Amino acid sequence: MKIDVYTGGYFQTNGYLVIHPGGRLVIDAPEGMADWLKQQGIVPDLLLLTHLHYDHVIDVAAFQTEFGCPVWSFAEPDEDLTLETLLTDVIGWNFDVPPFTVDRTLQDETEVEAAGFRIRLDHVPGHSPDSLCYRLEPASGAPLATPVLFGGDVLFRDGIGRTDFPHGNHQLLIDGIREKLYRLPDETRVFPGHGPDTTIGREKRSNPFVRAL
Repeated sequence: MKIDVYTGGYFQTNGYLVIHPGGRLVIDAPEGMADWLKQQGIVPDLLLLTHLHYDHVIDVAAFQTEFGCPVWSFAEPDEDLTLETLLTDVIGWNFDVPPFTVDRTLQDETEVEAAGFRIRLDHVPGHSPDSLCYRLEPASGAPLATPVLFGGDVLFRDGIGRTDFPHGNHQLLIDGIREKLYRLPDETRVFPGHGPDTTIGREKRSNPFVRAL
């Protein structure tokens, strides 16, 4: 399984392309990612959204126009979740998100299969009420030697998602990380929505915001 990272947009947001013989899957759609894929001649089979904040969904409409691939997320598009108005008011730029649709919502799911992947879902609100973390492995064949987690803005290297946005809840985020993510194997690689990747073990030992109990 191959994982490529694309980083783009005002907030330097990470999007991920995951490829294995059974399919191509993308996690999040920061600005410019659809063009990045198009330039490489890559057509994704599925787009997964970790949450609906502006910087993670700005290119979703472009994905749907260019590739026609289905889009899955925890919730339906909502200006309250994308933070368009808040960002425009605070920063003073136009942060409108081009309209897009979600083909499948995942509120009631814990495991799904698509594009040749088995996808386990962990709902970890606190940064955003719709935050989902995705654990991926091939749907058939040998499991990955090193587990992987795509965490959006839940857990970073030496950090966590900010909780001062509308619907943010600091304690809910801390509890979710400890109860769901820190129970994963220490060697699990975490691919976050911003910054470099890390591992569960590293964050349990040294993350200044949420150490393992």
